[in-house]
Amino acid sequence: MKKLLLLVLFITVTAVTYAGGYRVSIQGQRAMAMGHTGVAVVNSAELVFFNPAGIVYLENKLNVSAGASGIFSEVIFQNTESGVTAETDNSVGTPISLYGSYKINDWVSVGLGVYTPYGSEVTWPTDWGGSHLVNEIDLAAIFVQPVVSLKLSDHFSIGGGPIFVTGSVNFNRNSNRTTTDINGVRSNVTVDDSGVTNWGWTIGAMFNPTENFRLGFNYRSKIIIESEDGEATFANFPNSLAAPPNGVTSFRAELPLPAELTIGLSYEYKKWLFAFDYNRQFWDVYESLDLTFGNGAPPSINPRNYKNSSVYRFGLQYEATEKITLRAGYYIDESPVQEGFFAPETPRNDSDGFSGGFSYAITPKLAIDASFFFLRFKEVDASYDFYQENGQNVPFGGTYESSAFGPGLGLTYKM
Repeated sequence: MKKLLLLVLFITVTAVTYAGGYRVSIQGQRAMAMGHTGVAVVNSAELVFFNPAGIVYLENKLNVSAGASGIFSEVIFQNTESGVTAETDNSVGTPISLYGSYKINDWVSVGLGVYTPYGSEVTWPTDWGGSHLVNEIDLAAIFVQPVVSLKLSDHFSIGGGPIFVTGSVNFNRNSNRTTTDINGVRSNVTVDDSGVTNWGWTIGAMFNPTENFRLGFNYRSKIIIESEDGEATFANFPNSLAAPPNGVTSFRAELPLPAELTIGLSYEYKKWLFAFDYNRQFWDVYESLDLTFGNGAPPSINPRNYKNSSVYRFGLQYEATEKITLRAGYYIDESPVQEGFFAPETPRNDSDGFSGGFSYAITPKLAIDASFFFLRFKEVDASYDFYQENGQNVPFGGTYESSAFGPGLGLTYKM
């Protein structure tokens, strides 16, 4: 039912990991260590994602950055009235990133990024209290982004390019709160799709008023994910004219991946670098998640009514020695979920993020980058009030408590 949501998730970020909505913000090890700041930081090919306008200022002709993180997260739910609890299986996500830039001349550079800003695995216990909303989600997405960067002067540059997205998703939930087959097994629906693709674009600018002070801007377009050939499997439904037939059918759905705007600054003082990013996510395009099935089953209408949200990111870097660079960061991430629309497939609330890491230069050309983050979500009493059964809204809610931790490792090469 939420298949589309997952679809969008796979294509846009990690559902149970981090960031508002279903966005996963781990697009570079150096940036992650600094609170995921980067729109005005010139230190690696990670700029392909954070601000393509900046790659023209990288000193080396060739720059490559690669990395991966392991994300360990959990969500605990408690029914406020009964006290009954449920907990997700400890899920592990592995977002990856690979960036490269090449300086054609002093005024033009090109780059390519491959990264996974959306992808997650969440598993609730079978037949838990919210199983009519979600049992399991498994999604993955890959973004491929070629870019061009142009230096218009020694102080100003622009850059951007298209974004190609491909992904897959699998989602399962019980059909409602009570329906079973003749053996008492709960009726359920699984939606599955892969190879779903679409295009978007990004554009950025960088202004360097002085040698030590930079201002950055980056905009990433909205992307509409459309599933037209996915499979929906209806299982354990009773043999009744009032129930949909068991078996495989098609489904159709679409979901917007919201546009994002990031502006920020960085300032260098001797061995120190300070960075601040403000990220605005335009979630108001996500009004509802609706699915239409090919077997004549009633369509699934799922209001979401998200609101626009912001992330405030602070980063600090210190060059301790010629070989070791230390980093730390903090960020405040607002949830786009409004009161009454808190669905357990993306149980995200306002959160505080803490990060750190370092780089170690093995040689002048090759460095190891390490990062970690801890995300603490505020405990919240929330509900989803728009699930319909027999023509009536049936609220589901309680207390949610969640957290996430993610160590990461990468390499940076330049020549």
